[in-house]
Amino acid sequence: MADVVHTSRLRIERVQGPTRQAFLENFDTPIRFGVHSGIKEFYGANPDEEVPATLDHIVAAVGA
Repeated sequence: MADVVHTSRLRIERVQGPTRQAFLENFDTPIRFGVHSGIKEFYGANPDEEVPATLDHIVAAVGA
């Protein structure tokens, strides 16, 4: 088995409704995520602010 190269350490806080933010170790700015467009309609959510969903972050990371 290979040696562990990195372990992500973070905490997630709920802001309001489906909106959350993740605080990653060694980074000052949180990553905000929640729902938008078709996703909010699917879940019946009505957030005050539309922000990228967790799926958007995953797709962006894979596409990089």
